[in-house]
Amino acid sequence: KMPAGAFLRLEQYPENIISRDKREQFIGLRNTAFVLLVCLVALYVTGFFDAQRFIEGAPAVKQLSSEMVPPNFDRWEHWVIPLRDTLAMSIAGTALTIVLSLPLALLAAPNTTPNPLVGRVARVILAAFRSVPEIILGILFVAAVGFGALPGVLALALHSTGMVAKFYAEAIEHVDPKTLEAAAAVGASRVQVISHAVIPQVLPQLADITIYRWEYHFRASAVLGIVGAGGIGFELMAALRLVKYDEVSAILLSILACVLVVDSIGSMLRKRLK
Repeated sequence: KMPAGAFLRLEQYPENIISRDKREQFIGLRNTAFVLLVCLVALYVTGFFDAQRFIEGAPAVKQLSSEMVPPNFDRWEHWVIPLRDTLAMSIAGTALTIVLSLPLALLAAPNTTPNPLVGRVARVILAAFRSVPEIILGILFVAAVGFGALPGVLALALHSTGMVAKFYAEAIEHVDPKTLEAAAAVGASRVQVISHAVIPQVLPQLADITIYRWEYHFRASAVLGIVGAGGIGFELMAALRLVKYDEVSAILLSILACVLVVDSIGSMLRKRLK
């Protein structure tokens, strides 16, 4: 015989569900309101709501726009080699990022690290890498190894290793543990477990992360050229210094066209790897 209290709980069950849903909705609305408030405060602090600054800046924007249109492509032959260098920087930086990221990711992931202390040290190293922007690293490497594409490659690889290895480690952390246990149970070494049980599971995710980062590297390479790291950014900076805004707009359009091509290639590669 069911106790009387059980019938009471069954009768109250729908009300409990409704009460819990209302509480969850309230918490969600509260969190959303808090995030919106933080965003509004940030916009206010940065002067976004200062209408007077926008009004005063409108004539300068109009003048700048008139000087940038139409774009001047007369020197397009001088941009081919820098664009090639920018593409080479993005590919070389991505390749070096993979070489550095994979071992660090295996050390940082809790299920593949030799011990927890090594994992913590690896995560601190990755945080240090991604805490310094590429442009700062580019300036440092230009001072160290001189002008050209090499400092750009080193800056891209070092900064991106902190980000890419973090994503790699998160993907490795979520592999199916049963596969790892099965490989270890048949006597596989740590290296064999990683190569036969871990990497095959996460390879599509690692490839996806890598391709996205390569697309980002092309855009970042253009910026690094501004600080002397070679590529099309050097030509862009030269046009800005000479106040040739029609050439600036032409270079920006050339960069946009290359970015669209790189993004298309990346999308094609991702489809093939699925």
